[in-house]
Amino acid sequence: MLYGQVHLTLPPWLLQLGPEQHRYPDDAARMRLAIELSRLNVERGTGGPFGAALFAADGRLLGVGVNRVEAMTCSAAHAEMMALMTAQTRLARYRLNGDGLRVTLASSAQPCCQCYGATIWAGIDELLIGARSEDVMRLTAFDEGPLPPDWIGELERRGIAVKRDLQREDACAVLAAYTARGGVTY
Repeated sequence: MLYGQVHLTLPPWLLQLGPEQHRYPDDAARMRLAIELSRLNVERGTGGPFGAALFAADGRLLGVGVNRVEAMTCSAAHAEMMALMTAQTRLARYRLNGDGLRVTLASSAQPCCQCYGATIWAGIDELLIGARSEDVMRLTAFDEGPLPPDWIGELERRGIAVKRDLQREDACAVLAAYTARGGVTY
C-alpha cells in the first residue's frame, strides 16, 4: 500500500527548551543553541549528533531541528531539514526570507549535500557552521556526500553569507561523544 502522507516529529524534550520569546542576539548565542540541541539529542538518545536553528535578524527563533533519521526511518530527517520544515510550517511559506525577513541558519556541523541544496532553496541569508564536514567524517561514520569544490563561493554568489568554525571544538566534542557511545541513538 502506498502512503498518502509523511509524518516527522521532533523529540518531546525539544519543545520544552525555553520560552519562545527568548532572543538570540548574536552568532555566538545562535551557535550555542545549535550545538546544545545536538548535544541533548545524543545524550537523550533521540537521534544523531546534529542540531540546527533558524533565526530572524532580530534574534527571534523561527525553527529548530535535530537529526531524526533513524528514529523516523527517513533519510531526509536531518537537523537542518527539520529546522527548515518547522520554520516553513510556522511562517506558512517555503521561501523563508520573503517580505524583508532576513534568516540565519545555525548548524552544529557543515551541511551535507542534501542540506546544502535545501539551504539555497529555502531562502537563507546567512549560514553559521560549527564543525566542518571533515570533522564529521573523521569523528563519526557519516558520509557527508559531495559538494561543489567552491561550495562557499556558490552560496555567496546566491547571497548567502557563510561563517565557519564557530565553536568548532564544542561541536566536535558532540560528534566524538556520539561515536564513543557507539553511534546508537535509541
